[in-house]
Amino acid sequence: MVSKEHPPASVQVDLSRATARARRVVESVLDLVGDTPLVRLSRMEERPNVEIWAKCEFANPGGSVKDRAASQMVKDALASGALSREKTLIDSTSGNTGVAYSMIGAALGFPVTLVMPSNVSAARKQITSAYGTRLVFSSEMEGSDGAIHLVREMVAKEPERYFYPDQYSNESNPKAHYLGTGAEIVQALGDRITHFVAGIGTSGTVMGTGRRLKEHAKKRGRPIRVVAIEPDDAMHGLEGLKHMGSSIVPKIWRPEECVDERMAMPTDEAWDVTDALGVREGLFLGHSGGASVAGALRIARSLPAGERACIVAILPDRGDRYFLPLKWEKHYEW
Repeated sequence: MVSKEHPPASVQVDLSRATARARRVVESVLDLVGDTPLVRLSRMEERPNVEIWAKCEFANPGGSVKDRAASQMVKDALASGALSREKTLIDSTSGNTGVAYSMIGAALGFPVTLVMPSNVSAARKQITSAYGTRLVFSSEMEGSDGAIHLVREMVAKEPERYFYPDQYSNESNPKAHYLGTGAEIVQALGDRITHFVAGIGTSGTVMGTGRRLKEHAKKRGRPIRVVAIEPDDAMHGLEGLKHMGSSIVPKIWRPEECVDERMAMPTDEAWDVTDALGVREGLFLGHSGGASVAGALRIARSLPAGERACIVAILPDRGDRYFLPLKWEKHYEW
């Protein structure tokens, strides 16, 4: 059994690297994107030979996995000349990518407009506004697809005004995870990894990371199974994830390239695991992270007794992004 008192023997702590990270000095907040930690979910593990690890994407400076894709899309657009400080970056978002765009726009000095469903969490609305971003709301009844339709209409009316990265179609989205997330997992766990689990939103995380892991698997001559999690119903409660059967399918979603399995996840199961991660691991997460770990637990239970495995799940963001934050007041009475 895995000891609950001491770190597992398999965890090799590189103190020099940890010290260097703690003392890291950077030129910009954008230099903090990526290189997120992996944490072992030892108290969630149910079999002694099956390790479950979580990639802590909430440790990015904007608070989510979307920092990676947004920064790569902006970087590539600046390099190509498609984006300049004279243009406004505009995109549709359910929240996390919008926060990332807003942070990057503020750091680099260009305006950002976001189109999002009116029922996204108050936290996302307030966080993006705090960066100076302009918000445009689409119908809550149309979900993320309604936001996509509206942003396309706006860009078509004023194409010279906007740079529209279109996170659902932009190859820089999965590229960020091929270069970053996947490479970091390989560097940390090497040949031990056997499974990778991530939710489907834009699909950039699972596609880019999956490609990188499949390359590594081919080189080592042993498979890595890539599992994509999606809600089991169109009317789901897993914000940030897409039910593909009822949604506009992202152009970057090409599962035949690297995805071995699509796993349908009920809202209740994902929420229950999210709650358990808080109580048992001290991780306060969004429900998309709970969905990924729920998928990892399903995989662990399905393996033959005694089989060794190393499963990595993505934790896209923190739970506080889903709650109403305190209102910032500029006036104080002492």
